[in-house]
Amino acid sequence: MVNQTVTLQGHIIDSLILAKVLDTILMVGGTFTLTEFTVGTKREDLSHATIRIEASTPGLLQEILTAIQPHGAVVEVEQDCTVMPAPADGILPEEFYATSHLATQIRWEGNWIDVPQPEMDLAIRVKTSPLSANMVPMASVIKGDLVVTGRKGIRVFPLERPAERDVFGFMEALVSSERPYRHVIADVAKRMQAIKERRTHNPIAPKVLLAGGPAIVHAGGREALAWIIQEGYIHVLFCGNALAAHDMEANLYGTSLGYNLGAGRSVPHGHEHHLRTINRIRAIGSIHKAVEQGIITEGIMAACVDQQVHMVLAGTIRDDGPLPDVITDSTKAQEAMRAAIPGVELALLVASTLHAVATGNLLPASAPTVCVDINPAVPTKLSDRGSFQAVGLVMDSSSFLGELARELGWKG
Repeated sequence: MVNQTVTLQGHIIDSLILAKVLDTILMVGGTFTLTEFTVGTKREDLSHATIRIEASTPGLLQEILTAIQPHGAVVEVEQDCTVMPAPADGILPEEFYATSHLATQIRWEGNWIDVPQPEMDLAIRVKTSPLSANMVPMASVIKGDLVVTGRKGIRVFPLERPAERDVFGFMEALVSSERPYRHVIADVAKRMQAIKERRTHNPIAPKVLLAGGPAIVHAGGREALAWIIQEGYIHVLFCGNALAAHDMEANLYGTSLGYNLGAGRSVPHGHEHHLRTINRIRAIGSIHKAVEQGIITEGIMAACVDQQVHMVLAGTIRDDGPLPDVITDSTKAQEAMRAAIPGVELALLVASTLHAVATGNLLPASAPTVCVDINPAVPTKLSDRGSFQAVGLVMDSSSFLGELARELGWKG
């Protein structure tokens, strides 16, 4: 038998972290002895546990340590992290450490330093002069960069249950079309109102992000979303070519994908409307110019321009046109989305599988997230990829946005 001692510290009882660690040790195939356990007596007090883990082989012990590290378990004998230089541009060392979206620190020359802006599936790059560490995508690594390898000298801080007693306090990702949703939407509205109030005193601090798909327009959620944006509740918008094109098509032609939004039926040559819309905006030069010139006067894009919402339009291979604002290089689009993430304190992922998963991958675990889709596979997929902070709602985008807008004061 081989053994190793690890420690846990924090709100490890009420967040069920201790129970998860002990269960994981047993599930992977080890045994444990709780050698020290100190429980905080008040809500704000931290608890501490020292756990001796035993396994039949060194390989199994390493597997256990790897499995419990995301829960904040730290080997009792602290060691500095190890690094290796990147062998070539865009290539990581074989043993690179793959990050999570949890708060992370590395130990360097006896001191723990923060790795800011956590994001899953990246590497950690260390700079020695001045000393700093950051999470970096594989494609952004340059030959010779020092990249953290292995698992020594790395600790992550598990997501603890927040103080707010709302739907996000449960940190569950259960998905069902039969779950009640009104209380969830009410809690989301309260968070949005609180963020808006904070921004009146500090406009660069908290942000609400919405990532949306064209079904918002097709299903009838356009008016509600435009009102929410116009009232200052959304500060970042992630979407593709289609949401913007069909929103402006609705403004110019009263249709979405050629269907009259008022009558709910197709119109002659309506299938051309989105192409004519895109062509017109391309001739003008940008969505901003179209709004400023009074060509686009209402809807989602007009509200975003009016309220100076930070828009990132990421293209796909199926796009028509595309609109001149669309970023067609996927790597550059990801970089633009990543640059907009800092400060996001609430994310709404509505009716877009690709943008929901992409945005979920970029968000830190500390950002409360709501994933709304009529297809239960979308919030399930998001949860399966590690975004366990996401609350899933199986409902159509129009119903969600309408209910949310009414909770915020919309009279429509």
